[in-house]
Amino acid sequence: MIETGLKGKVAIVTGGAAGIGRATARGFASEGCRVAVWDVGGSDTEALASELEELGGEGRYQQVDVSDASAVTAAADEVAELWGGVDVLVNNAGILRDAQLVKWKNGEVVGMMSDEEFEAVIAVNLRGVFHGARAVVPHMIRGGGGAILNASSVVGLYGNFGQTNYAATKAGVINFARTWARELGRYNIRVNAVAPGFIATEILNSMPEKILEAMVKRTPIGRMGKPEDIANAYVWLASDAAAFVTGTCLSVDGGLVVGT
Repeated sequence: MIETGLKGKVAIVTGGAAGIGRATARGFASEGCRVAVWDVGGSDTEALASELEELGGEGRYQQVDVSDASAVTAAADEVAELWGGVDVLVNNAGILRDAQLVKWKNGEVVGMMSDEEFEAVIAVNLRGVFHGARAVVPHMIRGGGGAILNASSVVGLYGNFGQTNYAATKAGVINFARTWARELGRYNIRVNAVAPGFIATEILNSMPEKILEAMVKRTPIGRMGKPEDIANAYVWLASDAAAFVTGTCLSVDGGLVVGT
């Protein structure tokens, strides 16, 4: 059995109050990590720290907007001061603001993606990842190394209708990982991205059953992914088992890209 080497490590999970982020926080806590969950809010954040402790780790919640550079730096410094450093950063926080670039009907423009819709997604999904990495890297260097994990998407690999903003950010964080892997490898900091496929989270609750069935049909393995499927990938990539893996993007999609 391969030891993960994560016991006692300090992990930050952005967007960790629900969905994939919460499953990821739970995954690291189960390995004995001290986990700081960052989010802009959540329905039961007060119970989150206790939940992580029950799993064998230690947890705390910080209200952090990753689009705010100063807030991110302050939160990272607070974690490092409390627990003595930062070993893992999972840049999971993300939002959607879907719209067609230009919607054309009956010979005229009837809609388009607004500047506000474009900028909102860039601010969280791309700039927020930049803010997080920049804030934790000095702590990782001082501590002798670490792992940074960026949430991409299969949409970042092949695009998607109505998601100009989202697809651009998810492609961008892959190349963040590739670039930072080159820059930071000398400090024993590994950087990778994970590209989930269709994952059964709260965001899908409002989608019609017909669309959900189509998603499953497009996935060769024949089911939607679970948040834990992505969490397991993050834990593995942060662990000693993946000590020679950096600068890559791991697709966790049930074969969706192969089947596209």
